[in-house]
Amino acid sequence: MALTSTPDFDGETLDLTAEIARDLIRFDTSNYGEGRSNGEADAADYVAENLRALGLKPEIFESEPGRTSVVARVKGRDSSRGALVVHGHLDVVPADPANWSVDPFGGVIKDGLLWGRGAVDMKNMDAMMLASLKDILGAGEAPARDLVIAFFADEEAGGVLGSHYLVDTRPELFAGATEAISEVGGYSITFGDQRSYLLQTGEKALLWIKLVARGSAAHGSRLIHDNAVTRLAEAVAAVGRREWPIRLTDTTTQLLTEVARILDVDPQRVGPDELALATGTASGFIQASLRTTSNPTVLKAGYKHNVIPDTAEALIDVRTLPGEEDAVLAEIAALVGPDIEIVVLHRDIGLENPFDGALIDAIVSTLHTHDPGAPVLPYLLSGGTDNKALSKLGITGYGFAPLKLPAELDFPGMFHGVDERVPLDALVFGRRVLTDLLSTY
Repeated sequence: MALTSTPDFDGETLDLTAEIARDLIRFDTSNYGEGRSNGEADAADYVAENLRALGLKPEIFESEPGRTSVVARVKGRDSSRGALVVHGHLDVVPADPANWSVDPFGGVIKDGLLWGRGAVDMKNMDAMMLASLKDILGAGEAPARDLVIAFFADEEAGGVLGSHYLVDTRPELFAGATEAISEVGGYSITFGDQRSYLLQTGEKALLWIKLVARGSAAHGSRLIHDNAVTRLAEAVAAVGRREWPIRLTDTTTQLLTEVARILDVDPQRVGPDELALATGTASGFIQASLRTTSNPTVLKAGYKHNVIPDTAEALIDVRTLPGEEDAVLAEIAALVGPDIEIVVLHRDIGLENPFDGALIDAIVSTLHTHDPGAPVLPYLLSGGTDNKALSKLGITGYGFAPLKLPAELDFPGMFHGVDERVPLDALVFGRRVLTDLLSTY
């Protein structure tokens, strides 16, 4: 399918970015984790076809059957400068249609918005990448520097079969790259009657762990004191209810200082949580960036009402501040006690990069060109991105998928949520900002 704008269902012409994002949403690339996925192959073929239409030579990689990533190199005007990796992921978390007001994989255009799983995370940015390349290459021009354009598989399961696979097995794909931009940053929030942009300069570390409790299998009518389900429930409650202490990093200190300035309050008198809550729709992300979180997500035990199982398991999503992984694991072990086994299923590092340098200056300048006077604030992402994998190659990654959003839209709340949607005009804004950045930086 070529990169050309086509009419949507009501006869109005969609911007190319919205068209591509809509098409990508219609590929159900749900990633269920634990090795279960619909795969990214069809979406990867679509992306590769459009890259070829721009005269590029994309390479397609399968880490496992159907688990597909696409990488292409774009020659810049000055190849002596370090290359910039611009990357997205093609997989999405699952969506239950019963909970949505629209078909989550329908790519519905309604009320001036594009709806569907991936509209927020992150087929919107995938579309911006393709549309911006069309703007630059289609005009017979070149980006300022070499670009490595990557669409990864498996990000929603930690990138083991996507970014980590390519970094570990094909590091030469990223030769000469020094910096990267991707998701979960560059979008606007409004608080204190001021629109500001959050630029993601770091992200928390990732620990996906499994708690395993064991006991005696028995008839459900018996008196059993070593019931595995009971033991597991107590452990899950202890971990899930743990109130981890606030610890400010350089990034969160800078962010809260700027929030206090915008709100005209004294940060010495207003606490970190209160300042985070004052950021409105962003508060959920920002509060979680001030501390470790440990959220139970999946429980597994038993197979029949009248059979006491001998094993019970729980999955816990732990996100620590950078460098605190070992200490948090030790505390969780103390919380659950010696009878509970802790299995680390996936572990990845936290990142914290400075809010300065040539790329930051270029991003801020470009945003100010398109939205004059809007502050740009650094923040620490409570989740994680494929920048973790790229960091193993010494590549400094930031979150920058630019979107100018209405104040009332709870954009952060739609990550992995129900009724994901993004305004069509925000996609147009993102395309223009990204095109300008790639043309000049």
